[in-house]
Amino acid sequence: MKIVKPNYLTQNDWELLTKKYKNMHRVIKKLNKNYPVQYLIGNVNFYGYEIIVNKNVLIPRFETETLVEKTIDYIKQNNLIEGNVLEIGTGSACISIALKKELNGLKITSIDKSPKALKVAKKNIKNNTVNINLLKQNIFKYQISDRFDVLISNPPYISEDEIIDEKCKYEPSMALYANNKGLAFYEHILKISPNIMNKKSILAFEIGYKQGAYLEKLAKKYYKKAKISIETDLSGKDRYLFIINE
Repeated sequence: MKIVKPNYLTQNDWELLTKKYKNMHRVIKKLNKNYPVQYLIGNVNFYGYEIIVNKNVLIPRFETETLVEKTIDYIKQNNLIEGNVLEIGTGSACISIALKKELNGLKITSIDKSPKALKVAKKNIKNNTVNINLLKQNIFKYQISDRFDVLISNPPYISEDEIIDEKCKYEPSMALYANNKGLAFYEHILKISPNIMNKKSILAFEIGYKQGAYLEKLAKKYYKKAKISIETDLSGKDRYLFIINE
């Protein structure tokens, strides 16, 4: 019996799946249970670069591409194109890879506490032929000795009691949820960051759409003289926090 493409799949995804799998009945069964098509295909296009994804890493979103785009603009505006960059919670390393590919002069250190995520990140760094310093570190325990010009992070920011999209249940929970109503990572990073950032620097975060007002206030507590900007995603929701120290 001939298998017909489900309506929710793009033609491109369908072709990739039929090329990869012989038993499409099993694939469609998984997809009907909201299993992410990206995990079945095994990679995604992020900012024009091929990124391996599996159940050990978060699937990169369009919103995160915009984070990269905006951060690149700020780096160029502030003449930090050869700066020292720290990415916190790198996952698949998609953010760091895109930054390094677009601005090769950057020196990037990417940290994550998950050994399984770091395994994926390592493959992606190799496949995209970039030089990135990858470290297994938990930001809550990491004693940082370097100083950075740019800090970028898309940390876990979903509150533990929040109801999320069915498809997200297959993604690693440690990459999605955070304590204190989803704010724990921001609070810690903002608290330690003044000690690790250079005088002229940029901090760039993806945030939850309800967290903007609180995080703007918190950023002002630690960076009284900085330019602090809450910016929206393509659907007009608060999605980014930028702190520019000039």
